Amino acid sequence: MVRLALRTGLRWKLSAAIALVGALVAVALSLVVHNAARHSMLDNSRDVQVERLNFTQKIFESTNRLQFGAKIDDPALPPALRKEVAEGERATYLQDTGETAPEVWAASPLSNGRVLSVHDRFPDRFAVLDDLDQALVIGSTAVVVGGCALGVLVGGGLSKRLRKAAAAAGKLADGDTSVRIRDEVGGRVRDETDDLAWAVDAMSDALQERIEAERRVTADIAHELRTPVTGLLTAAELLPPGRPSELVRDRAQALRTLVEDVLEVARLDGHAERAELQDVALGEFVTRRVRALDPDITIDVVRDAEVTTDPRRLERILGNLIANAARHGKPPIEVTVEGRVLRVRDHGAGFPEALLREGPSRFRTGSSDRAGRGHGLGLTIAAGQARVLGARLTFRNADELTDGSTGAVSVLWLPENAPTNTGSFPVIHLPDR
Repeated sequence: MVRLALRTGLRWKLSAAIALVGALVAVALSLVVHNAARHSMLDNSRDVQVERLNFTQKIFESTNRLQFGAKIDDPALPPALRKEVAEGERATYLQDTGETAPEVWAASPLSNGRVLSVHDRFPDRFAVLDDLDQALVIGSTAVVVGGCALGVLVGGGLSKRLRKAAAAAGKLADGDTSVRIRDEVGGRVRDETDDLAWAVDAMSDALQERIEAERRVTADIAHELRTPVTGLLTAAELLPPGRPSELVRDRAQALRTLVEDVLEVARLDGHAERAELQDVALGEFVTRRVRALDPDITIDVVRDAEVTTDPRRLERILGNLIANAARHGKPPIEVTVEGRVLRVRDHGAGFPEALLREGPSRFRTGSSDRAGRGHGLGLTIAAGQARVLGARLTFRNADELTDGSTGAVSVLWLPENAPTNTGSFPVIHLPDR
């Protein structure tokens, strides 16, 4: 089941969060202010009507004249208000349809049993409420827009620092141990980003120390084994002819090869190897080296190219790739040169998934059909030598063939700009236009 993940920037997440919080707060405050203002206006309207009723009642009782549109026994008097007045109470009543300004009633019983009442809508007073609502909408919009701008500003700064940290971590993963994430992140105010950078730097230092310690131990062991293995190989040559002697010499030679490979891996891991550059015609070079290794290998020079590289290291890579194809794959083995790209393919079962996913690893030979033959150092050395050359070595499996096999394909991508004698790439300064 494939899960689709929506990727978005941190600045937009912060902006959306601040805008959402601002909108919720603005809506809540607007509702509170609107309701408080409305209730205050309604209470004030009731008080005004009561004052009018009192003034009208006094004038009516003294002059028998009605003021402020007052009426006696108004037939439109609401039943609820009529009931309250029938009990001898002075009361107010509010009629609110929600479409226009509410109608405010005030009524009082007279001495002769009749009912004096006044009512009005106060449209001018409640028109102020519409202006207040408009002001609240404008203010809420301003808060949301300001929150978005603040989120973009704050999130942009944080996102920029995190991107710098990610880029520095990528350089560190590529083997540049001089990179320090805390220096790349920068910033005047220390926050959690700095804590993360310091933690990653500390972890990197600890890992580098452990790797260096393991490399030194491996190199020391291999170096100490070189002398006794050489003596063992010399002694094996003195044994009398026969099958047992051949087995001893074969195993002694295999042990010597293993020791030399381990020493080479240790040197490559130390990043102390430097390329000795020469100009090489890649097609001719590959043809001569492959013919010397195995004349039965198919060579196809699609397009030749002149490259600046280290011939000895390139020959080492080519030999290891062909040896891996011959040992773990099936013939025919095909070598293709296409410009700066060199491919080695066999027609066997292909590379195991672990190697395709994680790359070559020492002392790991892959699946069961490839186990028991080799120590997993050939491709490790090839990848290390490619790194010294500034090249890229990739591994993949070919499309399935008619016989059910897939075939393993190793691809060496030589760089357009060769590495310098310090192991780095030259800096090209373009002329000003």
